[in-house]
Amino acid sequence: MAHLLGCENIGISFGTRTVLESVSLGIDRGQRIGIVGRNGDGKSTLMRILAGVQEPDHGRVTARNDISVGYLAQRDSLDDADTVSFAVVGERAEHEWAADPKIRDVIDGLLTGIDWNGTVGELSGGQRRRVALAQLLAGNDDVLFLDEPTNHLDIETVHWLAEHLKNRWRPGEGALLVITHDRWFLDEVATNTWEVHDGIVEPFEGGYAAYMLARVERDRQAAVVEQKRQQLAKKELAWLRRGAPARTSKPKFRIDAANAVIADVPEVRDKVALTKMATARLGKDVIDVENMSYQLPEGRELFDKVTLRLAPGERIGILGINGAGKTTLVRLMTKDLEPTAGRVKHGKTIQTAVLDQNLADLAATTNRRVIEVLTEEKNVFEVDGKEVSAGSLLETLGFAAKRQWTPVKDLSGGEQRRLQLLKLLVTEPNVLFLDEPTNDLDTDTLAAVEDLLDSWPGTLIVISHDRYFLERVTDHQVALLGDGKIRDLPAGVDEYLRLRKEQDQSGPAASTRATSTTESGSDSGPTSTLSGAERQAAQKEANATERKLNRITEQIDKLEAAMHEIDPQDFVALGEKSAEITQLRAEQEELEERWLELSEILEG
Repeated sequence: MAHLLGCENIGISFGTRTVLESVSLGIDRGQRIGIVGRNGDGKSTLMRILAGVQEPDHGRVTARNDISVGYLAQRDSLDDADTVSFAVVGERAEHEWAADPKIRDVIDGLLTGIDWNGTVGELSGGQRRRVALAQLLAGNDDVLFLDEPTNHLDIETVHWLAEHLKNRWRPGEGALLVITHDRWFLDEVATNTWEVHDGIVEPFEGGYAAYMLARVERDRQAAVVEQKRQQLAKKELAWLRRGAPARTSKPKFRIDAANAVIADVPEVRDKVALTKMATARLGKDVIDVENMSYQLPEGRELFDKVTLRLAPGERIGILGINGAGKTTLVRLMTKDLEPTAGRVKHGKTIQTAVLDQNLADLAATTNRRVIEVLTEEKNVFEVDGKEVSAGSLLETLGFAAKRQWTPVKDLSGGEQRRLQLLKLLVTEPNVLFLDEPTNDLDTDTLAAVEDLLDSWPGTLIVISHDRYFLERVTDHQVALLGDGKIRDLPAGVDEYLRLRKEQDQSGPAASTRATSTTESGSDSGPTSTLSGAERQAAQKEANATERKLNRITEQIDKLEAAMHEIDPQDFVALGEKSAEITQLRAEQEELEERWLELSEILEG
């Protein structure tokens, strides 16, 4: 294979911390390399240096003179004043880009529901991410660097992106480096894996499954250097080998060796024992959704006489197109929303907890330390039949002893996400709803979260675009296809993708798909069911609503902080502040409802 790009003895430090030290690597034609490692270990720094975006403290990057490099950062550099069409294809004539099958594939795969003639400044964060990715993929770069490209993408689009990257270049041509926490995507795309840790980069052949095998073998040979991490890796490998045969069919996954490594590893979950414990805690009745209908304020029927029964210890994943009502279904099941018709019945003993996407439940604890947040309830917890201290439980999810005394406000997004989950679990709910729980988490932390959930004896409902996580922690999945029904998926995610493909080709959702100008016969490019004026008005209202929500949240935070400064005996002042907070929370709830409605309209 011809060498395209590489580095020699590069190193970089931030303050007193060395991130990379004397690293030498090479990228050859035809390689698709996945970069893994813990948050903060230098994955993005390595990518920026190789892409020429950041200079190392020492060493050098070498590249052939005739290659071009494309880089997708975690934050886009799009111009708010540009139209979507200009951002993606620039000043190229319509007949030029429309005749390019690669560009048509990118537009159809990424820009569904985005106004082709709208401006970038009107887009949501997720839509901007799609446009930035489309801009990059519409080019002809020899080497692509992608930093978390699957963020904000649904399962269908992640599947499309994997196929596009595998088929983008002819065999033996081009090269790809990708950082992602999506392990299904990593295993599907990568031919090689680089693990960044402790200032070095270790290369492995194969994707995520092969990397896990090699890592376990490495850890075994190193005796008991990282025994806890090794056990998690073995458990992960056991699931890869037993629970997902399709992954293990890849040539570089050494099946015989994997079988030998996991011979003494039990199944990831003892389903019989967990169901027995869940039944003891929950009784026979958990949540019954009976002939439920729900209509949005603008009149659209989101659910039409659906029935869904959750059993003790059941683990269910919810898949669905944007706007189909996944989050709304959760809010209906938790009784935060009332159905238009039918009913949602709760068992007498259920106690629900919801891990949402906005970290709202940590808002009141920003000045407290991590360990203090976890010990609000108690100091010792029961995990898998054993008593575990708060400190040990925090270490399980990557909070080292020193980090446990860090104020919540100083934590990274991924750390706050981990703390949010632990805070929910220690309240001992018996029905847990997880709405996009994998955001901002690295692969090692995800494995630790999965291990924690393996021994949790309750009913679990998960919404996630992370296919690997969804298949790993749930036992079966259901789909919302936008027709008001809930459909069981005996064959899992593959069946969902097949149904969506059939729906796009012949079903009612086909009218919402983006089409190129040559396919539609118009000059408007990709379209959605809303007219341009309607979409623009809805987007402006959504942006304004989001700004109001942010202002109200800041006001509430300030009032709550002020309450801590008031004399506890000054009941008048405390009552006034409390009344202000109550009024603001009511306004906040109304705005959140409206923002949700607008989001579903824009995504529908």
